[in-house]
Amino acid sequence: MSSFKKMFWPLMISTILLTAPALPQRTEKPILHGKHWVAITGKPLAATAGAQMFLKGGNAVDAACAMLGAVCTMWDVLSWGGETQALIFDPKTKKVVAINALGVAPTGATPEFFRTRGYKYPPATGPLSAVTPGTPGGLITMLAEFGTLSLKDILAPAMQMADGYPMEQDTADRIEKDKDKLKEWPYAKKIMLPHLGETHEGPLPGEVFRQADLLETLQKLVQAEQAALAQGKSRKEALAAAYDRFYKGDIATEFVRGSKEQGGLITMEDLARWKVYIEEPVMATYKGIQVYKLNSWVQGPVMLQALNMLETLDLKAMGFNSAKYIHALYQVMNLAFADRDFYYGDPYFPPDEPIRGLLSKEYARERVKLIHWDRNDPGVKPGDPYPFEGRKNPFTKYLDKWPPVGTTNDPDSEGFWTGTTSIQAADEQGWVVSVTPSGAWVPAVIAGRTGVGMSQRAQSFVTDEAENPFNVITPGKRPRATLTPGLAMKDGRPYLSFAVQGGDTQDQNLLQFFLDMVEFGMNVQQACEAPNFTSYQMRNSFDPHDSWPGKIEVNEKVASGIRETLKAMGYKLDIKRYTSGPINAIFFDWTHGTFWGGSSNYGDDYGVVW
Repeated sequence: MSSFKKMFWPLMISTILLTAPALPQRTEKPILHGKHWVAITGKPLAATAGAQMFLKGGNAVDAACAMLGAVCTMWDVLSWGGETQALIFDPKTKKVVAINALGVAPTGATPEFFRTRGYKYPPATGPLSAVTPGTPGGLITMLAEFGTLSLKDILAPAMQMADGYPMEQDTADRIEKDKDKLKEWPYAKKIMLPHLGETHEGPLPGEVFRQADLLETLQKLVQAEQAALAQGKSRKEALAAAYDRFYKGDIATEFVRGSKEQGGLITMEDLARWKVYIEEPVMATYKGIQVYKLNSWVQGPVMLQALNMLETLDLKAMGFNSAKYIHALYQVMNLAFADRDFYYGDPYFPPDEPIRGLLSKEYARERVKLIHWDRNDPGVKPGDPYPFEGRKNPFTKYLDKWPPVGTTNDPDSEGFWTGTTSIQAADEQGWVVSVTPSGAWVPAVIAGRTGVGMSQRAQSFVTDEAENPFNVITPGKRPRATLTPGLAMKDGRPYLSFAVQGGDTQDQNLLQFFLDMVEFGMNVQQACEAPNFTSYQMRNSFDPHDSWPGKIEVNEKVASGIRETLKAMGYKLDIKRYTSGPINAIFFDWTHGTFWGGSSNYGDDYGVVW
C-alpha cells in the first residue's frame, strides 16, 4: 500500500461511509406511463409529431421518423443536413439492427488540403467543416425498411413547421448568440436573421419562424414519392425515388451549387456515392443484460468497454456517488476513452479496428488492473487489444509516444456538450427505436436555396496518423462521431431504450444512468434526474481537441465530504447544478405490459404516451 493510502485511506473510507448521498426518491417530473405507445424527444412539438403518426396507425419507426423530421426543422441542435444514428428492435426477427446514416468526407478533403491552409484539424464551422448530409437518407431508409406510413404522412408535421412554427426561447437565444457568424453565409443570414439591422436580429421567442426554401425541398421529396406511386411503383420504390431526388436530382444540384458558392467541397458524385448502412450493432453483457451500441464509427463501444471493466467490481458496495464509486467510474472511463481516442474509426476503411479485442472480457480484466485506487492517473494510455483477438498491433510506435498532442488547464467545456438531440419511441407491436441525430446545428452554413444546413462533423477527424490511425480524414470516409443511442435487452425482450444530448459526455451520462437502474434500483425517471459527474480527461472530439486530466464536474448534490476526498485524490472539481445533457429513456415493464417513459428535469425534452 502506498504511503498516501496508509495515511488517508481510513479517513477516505469513513468519509465515504458517512457522506454517501441517499438514493433519490421523489422526482420533479412524473414518469410517463403508457400501454399502447410512447414518443419522447427534445422538443414537445416534435413529440406531438410522433404522436400524430401513432394516431394514423403507424408504428414506432414511423413515429421516430416524424419526430426526426420535426426536430431537424426546429433546429433542435441539428438540422436536415446533419447525420442520423439509430438502434431499432425488430419484433419480427427479435433482433436489434443499427442504422448508419453518418455523412462522409467530400472529394478533396485530405490531411494535406487542411494542413496547407493552416488547419491542424478541419475547422469547427463553415463549409469546410461539412460532411455529406445523412439525415434525409437515414430517415427514408428507416421508413422504407421498417415503417408503414408514406413519406407524405411522415413529413406532414415538418412541412407545417417549415411553413411557420412559434420559435422557442432556447433556439432563439442560440441564433442571436451566433448571429455574427451566420452573417458570413448569405443563405443562412437570409433565413436565420429576419430582423437584420435591428438590435435583436434573430427570431424572437414566440414569433412564427418560416423557412420557405426548406418547405420547398420537403415538398419535392413528397412529390417524388407520390409521382412514383401514381406510376404504379411499390412503396419502397416510391421512397427510393424521394431518396434519389435528394442525393442525385435537382435538390442535390442546388445543394452542391450552394456549397461550392460558399467554399465547400461536396460534389454531385459525393452525394450519389454515399449510402446508408443497415448494420449489426456491437453488444456486451452486464450481469446478464445485453447492451447494444453502434460500432466504432461512433463512440458507442466505449460504454461497453466500461461495463466490461465495471462488471469485475462491487459497485453497489461502494455506494451510490460515494468517492470510491466516482473514482472507480472515472478511472474506468479514462481507460475506455483512451482506447476510443486511438482505435475507433470508420470500419469500412482500413485499417481494421480491433473491436473484438476491445470488447473482450479478458481485455477488460487486464485494463482494470491498471487503476490506482488512491489517486487519479493523468497518464492513462490506450491499451493493446490486438493480442485478445490473435493479432499483432501495427501501431505500437505511436502508443509509445502517447499523447501526441498537449493538454490545457483552461478548459472550455462547451465543446464537450456540442450538438445532438435524442428520440425514443416504442409501441405495443414490439417496435423500439433509439436515435441520436445531430449535425448542422446553429451556426450552420445553409446550402443554397435548399434550406438545408450543412453538417460540421468533419472537425471530428484527425489529420495526423499518430493521433488516431483509424480516423484520419479521407474522401468518402466517415468521421468517428460521438453520437451513441443505447438499447438493452433482458431475457430476450427489450429492457431499456435510452439516449442523451451532448458530445463526448454522452456515454458517460448513459453509463451512469444505466448503473443507477441496474445497480441502485432507481426507476427510469429517478435515473434520468439522478446527479452524476462528467470527466474531461478524454480527448475532446470537437474544436479545440484538448484534454484536461483530472478535471471533473460534480453535481452540487454530492456532499462536501466526498468533494474533499476527491480533491485529495488529485481531482480538479467544478461544481455544477446540471452535469448531464437531458436523458430520454423508456423502461419496459413486462410484469404489467406497460411502458415507463423518463426524461431529465431540465431542457425542453419530454414525451407523449397512450
